[in-house]
Amino acid sequence: MNLEFDFVVVGAGSAGCAAAYQLAKANVGTIAVLEAGLTNRVPQVKIPFLLAWMRGSKRDWKLVSKSQSELGDRSIEVTRGRMLGGSSSINSMVWFRGRRDDFDNWNVPGWAWRDVENAFEEVEELIDPRPFPYPHPLSSAYALALGDNGDAPPTPERESAGVFQVNIHDGARWSAADAFLEPAKQTGRVEVLTQANVDRVIFEDNKARQVGLTDGRVVIARHGILLSAGSVGSPSILLRSGVGPAEHLQEMGIAIQSDQPEVGDNLHDHPAVGLHYAGPRTGYGLELAQIPHWVVSPINWLFRRKGRLVCNIVEAGAFFRVNPVGLDGDDRPDCQSHFIPVMMGYKGSLLAWGSGYSADVNICRPFSRGRLKLFSSDPKKPPEFDLALLSDERDVATMINAVRRLREVIAQAPFGDLRGVEDYPGDHVQSEEEIKQFVRDRCATAYHPVGTLRMGEGAAPVSPRLKMRGVDGLWVADASIMPSVTTANTNAPSMMIGSRAGQMITEDVG
Repeated sequence: MNLEFDFVVVGAGSAGCAAAYQLAKANVGTIAVLEAGLTNRVPQVKIPFLLAWMRGSKRDWKLVSKSQSELGDRSIEVTRGRMLGGSSSINSMVWFRGRRDDFDNWNVPGWAWRDVENAFEEVEELIDPRPFPYPHPLSSAYALALGDNGDAPPTPERESAGVFQVNIHDGARWSAADAFLEPAKQTGRVEVLTQANVDRVIFEDNKARQVGLTDGRVVIARHGILLSAGSVGSPSILLRSGVGPAEHLQEMGIAIQSDQPEVGDNLHDHPAVGLHYAGPRTGYGLELAQIPHWVVSPINWLFRRKGRLVCNIVEAGAFFRVNPVGLDGDDRPDCQSHFIPVMMGYKGSLLAWGSGYSADVNICRPFSRGRLKLFSSDPKKPPEFDLALLSDERDVATMINAVRRLREVIAQAPFGDLRGVEDYPGDHVQSEEEIKQFVRDRCATAYHPVGTLRMGEGAAPVSPRLKMRGVDGLWVADASIMPSVTTANTNAPSMMIGSRAGQMITEDVG
């Protein structure tokens, strides 16, 4: 196998696939796309409802955070896809660009809303997000909780509820690998290497020249390397390559290639907590009346691409504000909710006997910030990352208000005879201290880690042109470069970032 290419893309996830497509379309030369995991062409990836069973599997990086001091010293599991398509092959397929002012507020030249809007439109021509096709009646009712939004999905631009837009085509998942990587491969200029786990980038005269794999192979890049391994993977590779805070690299016994103090800083995610409701014949669940439906569901999906196996778990949702309007007139939604018409996830097993539904709420723009660093220079050992969830008291106050507002929103939804009762934590949990304890006991994340290689001017590790500072021939494109998380699910912005990276690299190398 020829292991020398013009460009090497590290990571076949949401951003990496989009970048590879743009590079191939521009005909910049030969391109290698390195993916640590396996193929995505298996039923558990393609069938939307089975996403929950992939968590903790060999197609999940199975990342676990450092114990969180504000959450009773619990460690938080962070699901990340380890396969072609990356997290777009393991997520709930929900599509949101974010708020327009998310990008304006990054304050990065070339990344305001007016700069990225066209890139989103280009991405959406291929990913083609569509309204969720077969919502459960509960989901359709939740979509009316904040008034009639018509057939439109909820929008973070204002308080709204609705059925989500999703990356589901003909009843099956449509990942970044489907939308971007397959067309890129068809150009004949892209070679995809699976089970190619990257150890480090190798430099010659301060230019990124090679990618060393954990199995000892070396992939040569004649013109440049793009890191798209995610907010945990990309900084970890850089640190093992000697690019990062000098003091930490010395502690790890790693030769310093470039002292970049902020590599690994600014880690954050959307903190989230859920309320669970139960009642016979409400949501999808395990009860006698539903057994016939579950029995025929595989046949229904296989031959008709319909039925409950098309459910992406989170079918609908809402954006709303839970804090008082700010002195500056800020009245933006500050929380997002995902509605789940399925009895699952809170009794110690994935599916529990009975019927029910749940809704979570997460903070759109958290203040808390954590950090990632290496636990060991051994690439087979995961890094140590601290999400620092709820370490800022402003986030704690928001979560308390969010639980109260979520209860109100659920009460407003016209569920009719399908309405259940709050089973967990239970409506007896009412006082501020009781809700705070519930939040500390159950808070997790929305699986949207960002920020560890923020782009910007000055001391930011990555330039507005997505070039890694302090070295040559190395770019970064994934959610790690976000200065702050967008006001919704991060999959769409990650693809937009990857697409723009491919275009920028093409321009930069002439």
